[in-house]
This record gives sequence, C-alpha cells and structure tokens, in this order.
Amino acid sequence: MYQFSYTDVLEDTPQYNRVNERRAIERSIELLRKAEAAGPRSVDAVQALEFVMRLWSIVLEDLAKPDNELPKELRASIISIGLWILGEAEQIRQDRSANFAGIIAVSQSIADGLQ
Repeated sequence: MYQFSYTDVLEDTPQYNRVNERRAIERSIELLRKAEAAGPRSVDAVQALEFVMRLWSIVLEDLAKPDNELPKELRASIISIGLWILGEAEQIRQDRSANFAGIIAVSQSIADGLQ
C-alpha cells in the first residue's frame, strides 16, 4: 500500500491540473473538429460552442482570481487568448463566421504547451 504525505500530494497537484486542463482543451478540439465537419448550423456546432464557451469562462474566472499564482504577464496573455476564443465562438454562434479552424489551431497550441 502506498502512503503519501500531504506535501507529496500538493507537489503533484499542479501537474495533475495541467493534465486535466489539457484533456479539457483536447475535448474541445475534438468537438470543434466534429462541428467543423458538420457545419456551423449543426447540432454538433451548438454542442461544441457551448462546451468551448463554458470551458473558457471557467478558465477566465480562475485567471481573474487574486490568488491565481501564474505570473501576471502570462495570465494577461491567456486571458487575451480566452477572450479571442470566446469572441470567435460567439461569431460562429451568431452565424457571422465559420472559423472553427482558427479556434482549433489556437486550442491545439495551448494543449501542446500543457504537455
């Protein structure tokens, strides 16, 4: 049987969080690719956009917390990216764009950076 100290668990937490963050972004990419193939007015698109918007709302909310330990410049950059993704998703949702590829590319870059 394994026994871990509280310190060991805390040290693993950031890595565990990165894995979960990467998985969530990878899931959004899967949904976006499916939506791109089905078209911007499809049920797949609605589901993908809803997931992306919820995901990035959660990320942005976390980044805005005063106790977030990321450096300010990094937080600002991620916030900027998140706002862009939300804006692009809203454009697709309102039938003003079909730019799934842009969101997918940016999301893939972020997921790759979390590895």
